[in-house]
Amino acid sequence: MGGDDAGVGAGVWNSVSGGTVFGAVVQAQRIDSLNVEAPPQVWPPRQLPPPLPGFVNRTKERRTLRELAEAAVGQGVRTVVVTGLGGVGKTQLIAHCVRSDLGAFFPDGQVYVDLADVRRDGAVDVAGVLGDWLHAFGVPYGHQPAGLGGRADLFRTVTTGKRVLVVVDNVRQAPEIRALTPGDGLLVATSRTVLPALRMDGAVQLVVDPLDEREAIGIVRGRPVAQGEGPAAAELVRRCGGLPLALRAVGEWLLERPQLGLDDAVRSLAPFGGAAGRGWADEGTVDVMEQVFDSVLRQMPDHTRALYRFLGALPGTTFPAALPRAAGLPRVDAALGDLMTSHLVVAVGPGRDGAAPAGPPHRFRMHDLARAHAATEAATLPEEAARSLLRTVTDFYAEAVAHADRSIGGRFRLQDPPARSLAELGFAERAFSGDGQGLHWLDAERGNILAVLRAAAREGLHDAMWRICESLWPLFHERARHADSLEAHPLGIEAARWENRPDAEIRMRNQLARAHAALGDLDRAAEELRAGEPLLALTEDARLRGILAETGGLVALAQGRTADARDRFTAALAANTERGDQHGIVVQSYQLADAVRASGDHAEARRLLAGALGLARETGDLAMIPKLTLLTARVHADAGEVAQAVAAATDAAEQAGEQGLTSKIREALELLLGLARRSGDTALAESCERRLAELRGPGDRPGGA
Repeated sequence: MGGDDAGVGAGVWNSVSGGTVFGAVVQAQRIDSLNVEAPPQVWPPRQLPPPLPGFVNRTKERRTLRELAEAAVGQGVRTVVVTGLGGVGKTQLIAHCVRSDLGAFFPDGQVYVDLADVRRDGAVDVAGVLGDWLHAFGVPYGHQPAGLGGRADLFRTVTTGKRVLVVVDNVRQAPEIRALTPGDGLLVATSRTVLPALRMDGAVQLVVDPLDEREAIGIVRGRPVAQGEGPAAAELVRRCGGLPLALRAVGEWLLERPQLGLDDAVRSLAPFGGAAGRGWADEGTVDVMEQVFDSVLRQMPDHTRALYRFLGALPGTTFPAALPRAAGLPRVDAALGDLMTSHLVVAVGPGRDGAAPAGPPHRFRMHDLARAHAATEAATLPEEAARSLLRTVTDFYAEAVAHADRSIGGRFRLQDPPARSLAELGFAERAFSGDGQGLHWLDAERGNILAVLRAAAREGLHDAMWRICESLWPLFHERARHADSLEAHPLGIEAARWENRPDAEIRMRNQLARAHAALGDLDRAAEELRAGEPLLALTEDARLRGILAETGGLVALAQGRTADARDRFTAALAANTERGDQHGIVVQSYQLADAVRASGDHAEARRLLAGALGLARETGDLAMIPKLTLLTARVHADAGEVAQAVAAATDAAEQAGEQGLTSKIREALELLLGLARRSGDTALAESCERRLAELRGPGDRPGGA
């Protein structure tokens, strides 16, 4: 800021752009009357999946977990690694313990992630997991650090002094969860293998063994074994390996056939053998689970078996109910009901197909062992049928993602609107019309979308690929999914090249440059922009020149190359003027004014901002008005025009308050607070501090920007 503080006092006024700057007392009164909404109530997260019925009492394991929970309260962080075979019930043990024993120990938050959902070719997006947890604790995505280290530090800060439970499923190696450790509380990890590195860190290991006969038969019948059924019960438990997943599937099969007994269930299971070497599950469970799944499927109707094979061919780990409907599978709802009854499929959230939070679930997952078995079933499909199925899935996502994107805003897009309506894609007619529903759906489906992109790349489905990538921009931008962006956009670039779409390649490179810039890798961002610039000669769309110039200006400004930034923003402004894009003219005038301000030309910056403000008011571009006014305040402050800066910042706070733009209210108040402290205006400083305190959320610290 400039050094001239004269003119700030109770009796001072000045003229600014035809208006009047009132004294500091009046400014404080305006701040006191500002329409500031308190941050929304943030409820402690409760993210663990609900326990399934039919759980049997694992007394020893539950007692151990309770003792660890008691020891963790007020004693820093404790870690426990729960190990056991797939299907042995590790996750259900934890879910039931939290419901009945542990919940009271962790009232401040219980967060959960299944790393299978966020593992990409063996690597885990830990930063993305932390971003979701921070958001659950009240830290907006836009207020989070971009990198893993910053998010891990903030997560520990937010959870320090709180009683927090963190549950991480399907851990393969220790580094995957070290950054997920809270500041205080209990971290529970599940794994199919022992993790010695975590034991060296002080973690306690809890082994979950298969159930014994007495406990296991309770799952199958839900009652004591009938007289004379003892030998059959023992054989059934042996055939199922004491694994709850297998026993539940057999139990449901029996419940639907009350005329049958345990002997019939035993006979329904094929003898051991024939499954070894297929390698789709843990050693020791492959024979057990295959024969159980084979037996259950043999009893199911054709439409259920068709859905099961279809799900086995999907690239991702979860699926929306709309997908099999859009693929034309028969009796999808009935088939889903059959698979859920047998515990082969469970409902998951968030990410409903536009349903209200209290509505029915519309996303599902297969148990990972069931998914592996279903994949072996799908592998029998002829090559052409498998390719056709992948094309169907890829086209579904290309159009569904486009619908979700278009529900978020009217930004520039290269691709045409989706050919099929939401109803034709199996969604509710207004699935993405609710507040944020489109963005929520994209976020919930992002793992599946990336898996589809990888599979489509292998099969050369290039046209759908670049369109999916273009439609994912609001997810990458609004939710800061930078790791996903770094994976998706190179695939989109390659697809655009195959399709001979230089315009699409420019778009992909620009979006990839934004991700690199957000992560602080400005050199890589500049490389992507340089690779895109020669392609401009192959397209006549001025908008593409504009977006490359704008991103180039942002990178140059961040690197301190203000002259280059001015040139690039000038080019972006010219491109938008050529297209007659009035919103683009306002935005690029704002960007150019910021670069001009950085170069010290305050008069030119004020001129640009005054013109942009006039156009924004004329065109009803309301969201830009407080941004422009706030930048005007910063220009005045840089020039030492403190009274004018105070007046403009106060205007910006009021404008943002009228629109409920909390982040802009905060920025304006923080600027005002600095000006008030600099000039010794205690009344204005106290007013700003009071209003900032009302806006402060869980992730904010006093004095932070």
